[in-house]
Amino acid sequence: MQAQEPLSSSNRGQAKLWPAAAYLLLSFPSGILYFVVLIVFVALSVGLLIVWIGIPMLILGMYLSWQFAIFERYLTMRWLNCYITPLALSRPPRESWLQYLRAHLTNKMTWKTLAFLLLKFPLGILSFVFAIQVPILMLVLALITFILGFVCTPILYLILVARNAPLVIRWPGQRPIYLHSMKDLVRYVFTGFGLVLLPRYILLGMAWIWQQLGRALLGMNNQDLRVAEAEEQVRREQAKVERAELSRQQLIVNVSHELRTPVASIRAHLEVLLKACAQENGLVLQPQELSNYLGIAHRETVRLGSLVEDLLSLSRTEADKLRLNMASVPPGEVIEEVYQALLPLARKERMITLVRSLSESLPRVQADHQRLTQVLMNLVRNAITYTPDGGIISISTHQKHSDYLVIAVADTGMGIPADQLTQIFERFYRTDKSRSRSSGGFGLGLSIVKDLVDAMGGKITVESQEGEGSCFHIHLRLAQGATNW
Repeated sequence: MQAQEPLSSSNRGQAKLWPAAAYLLLSFPSGILYFVVLIVFVALSVGLLIVWIGIPMLILGMYLSWQFAIFERYLTMRWLNCYITPLALSRPPRESWLQYLRAHLTNKMTWKTLAFLLLKFPLGILSFVFAIQVPILMLVLALITFILGFVCTPILYLILVARNAPLVIRWPGQRPIYLHSMKDLVRYVFTGFGLVLLPRYILLGMAWIWQQLGRALLGMNNQDLRVAEAEEQVRREQAKVERAELSRQQLIVNVSHELRTPVASIRAHLEVLLKACAQENGLVLQPQELSNYLGIAHRETVRLGSLVEDLLSLSRTEADKLRLNMASVPPGEVIEEVYQALLPLARKERMITLVRSLSESLPRVQADHQRLTQVLMNLVRNAITYTPDGGIISISTHQKHSDYLVIAVADTGMGIPADQLTQIFERFYRTDKSRSRSSGGFGLGLSIVKDLVDAMGGKITVESQEGEGSCFHIHLRLAQGATNW
């Protein structure tokens, strides 16, 4: 039920000759088709109404008439070069056949389009007659032109000589014609003093009538269009609220599930420590065992704190309260900051080699310095988590075209299966859930990274080969008037 998109303002205007002639010639057969189809379906619907087959026939007839109207609107806009407002903005979702029938019967556009389709038959005959008479008219005008040329050329030449100035001929809607010499005069006289333009005016006049009918009957008026736009906006807002509510429910379920493991772990280890302190069961912990229990409890509390921070970032993004300080940022400084911060962590925990490969001169990018640092931190930490001992992680840059700088974070880790590449930016999604839990991940890091990059006007893509590693590409728009760093 979606109407065709309107022409741009640069394409609206007067109809062109040959497309208009084709439209007029096509009006006759298309008018007969519409008339026959509508009459047949109306007759069948009324005749079969007593056996309940008439209702489906009526629905089918109305559907076909609507499709005819969409086709006619498209044809009128393209061939007659005019703008027509939409038939309808959209079809409401989850609409049954009975609701569809009721909506159409109460819609003014249904009856307006039916009127246009029925008018297409008599007016199509008239348009066809005018269109086929044009060649005959052109032959008659050619004969008249030939006669007038011999009679009037000497007279006009005398006038041209007496004036000692060009003759100016003006026709409505056409550029002025300047006659400077006898050659110009003969050319103009033997084209019938502009009478050869008469068939053009007839065709364009008929096209103008069809333009006005199309605007009146194949599109909503301004008031109905404003009401439809308001209703469409309400539907979009309702759908947005429904999606937000569903997302909130899923978030609650996922967060409850994620909190269960660290809370249970902290509780179990603290219970052991309490029993050891009470000394009621003769439980005595060695210093090494005590350190292990406290270390596990500490790591779990750190995980919970990280989850809270991630959830706060998500809530700000959803509430459109994510504040960005967009400025011209030197990416080399951000990369160096991340490199120096995570280099000891990569060496200490996994014996991973972290390298950076930067161009000698990097253009500045339009970004938030703090958020860009957060994005790179998340990506590099994620790479450290999923890269085996002795692996390599690299941060590099290259310029894409002339508008974007690409920052790439690549690793030699386990990689991502090809069927999961489109899902890794979803919330709480993990490719290896058992390993993610043991390594402290909640499946929110990449989702937050994508939200932050999108908010800065960039985009993030990923390439991965299972068993060989992954590479994340951050595309950032160059700052206007960027200077190299």
